[in-house]
Amino acid sequence: MNMIAERGLVLLGCGKMGSALLAGWLGDGLPPDSVWIIDPAPSDWVMAQGVHVNADLPEAPAVVLIAVKPQMMGAALPALQGYGGGETLFVSIAAGTTLATFENSFGPSTPIVRVMPNTPSAIGQGISALIGNTRVSADQLQIAEKLMAAVGETVLLDSEDQMDAVTAVSGSGPAYVFHLIETLAQAGTAQGLPKALALQLAKATVAGAGALAQKSEEDPGQLRVNVTSPNGTTQAALEVLMDTQTGFPALLDKAVKAAADRSKELSQSV
Repeated sequence: MNMIAERGLVLLGCGKMGSALLAGWLGDGLPPDSVWIIDPAPSDWVMAQGVHVNADLPEAPAVVLIAVKPQMMGAALPALQGYGGGETLFVSIAAGTTLATFENSFGPSTPIVRVMPNTPSAIGQGISALIGNTRVSADQLQIAEKLMAAVGETVLLDSEDQMDAVTAVSGSGPAYVFHLIETLAQAGTAQGLPKALALQLAKATVAGAGALAQKSEEDPGQLRVNVTSPNGTTQAALEVLMDTQTGFPALLDKAVKAAADRSKELSQSV
């Protein structure tokens, strides 16, 4: 991070994800004076951090991190094209935008890392998958990992082809879990619980089970077995949920495939 402190970092877009990243970097000790923000409507919080906001940019920043929505790319990228083909590392968290798209904008000799984070990054509990193009050095990839580690875990992909599956599992995955909480609470209400109590139980159960799965040395399958008494209540429920035709296995296979297929379609349209 010393190189970033010396040469600067440009953050294009500072919405929820950009702000979470900025908070993490500053919390890790990155000097505010080393960060330049480009955003048409910066929040009061951003303005109070001591970073450069919509000011003249550094001559050769160490990193440009792109955190705008794909539909805003056309208007946002031209201002950064002068950094292409040099020593500036580009890192993109824009969903569905391929490495080739950025190479077309900044030139094939530009080092570019594509990242898929997820929404729990907003509270520092996310996971980000990274893949670099052929121009990215080991040191630059390490820098990108360090930047994304400010909001959670990181993983490196073997190829960009894996990004659609990553999008379907971890990128879209939080929505699946939120829907599980919704439906679990609704099922509790159907069994006679007050709505607020059912929601509280569902939220705490999903959050606690997720934390246990993260911290336990046992895999999720064994954790499931641990809580399942023979012929007990959990087994009765799992016989429904684990049905290969109508249960979670079939539903999630179908759902994740639909998300991955859509990710491919969106990548081709950008």
